[in-house]
Amino acid sequence: MNKINGYTEEEATDLIEYIYTGKSEGKTLSYLFETYGKEHSRAKGSVRNYYYAFLKKRDDVRVEKILDGKNLTAGVVRPFTEEETDELLKSVLTEKSKGYSIRRSIMNVCGGDERLMLRMQNKYRNLLKKQPERVARIAKEAGVEEEKTFLQRKLEREIDELYSRLAVDLRKENERLKAELEKLRSEKEE
Repeated sequence: MNKINGYTEEEATDLIEYIYTGKSEGKTLSYLFETYGKEHSRAKGSVRNYYYAFLKKRDDVRVEKILDGKNLTAGVVRPFTEEETDELLKSVLTEKSKGYSIRRSIMNVCGGDERLMLRMQNKYRNLLKKQPERVARIAKEAGVEEEKTFLQRKLEREIDELYSRLAVDLRKENERLKAELEKLRSEKEE
């Protein structure tokens, strides 16, 4: 079985035909990745990643044959510069300090540009997880409250869940003890 990046040639051809037809009908790539993924038991992100990796293999004769006449292209991903990253953090943290959610803060910074919002949201999430010290430094420089790290937020959620479970268990135990006390009182009066 001759594979191209993990898909058989037949699977690759089916995906490219699906994308080409869908785009011709005006459907978004995001929608096409999701629906193709559901139909073929694959994750939307996996389909997206395969599609873009496939388009980059134009030096492979099989890929060129499958893409022939379809005019499917992938834009070049331009990474954030160090300065842009720091400015992104400063802007988002400043908006967040006004009481907005992360998504609303990013939306405000992007002025409604959905592509930029997605890029910024992914970059911000990545920074929180992998460079919390950088986030803390920029927050301090901007004079805003330090953003909690991914692990801090996860730990807080787990503690909250534990308290909730304990509270439920304590209420149940309290009700059981009250019932037991009431039973003993009624037996004593008899």
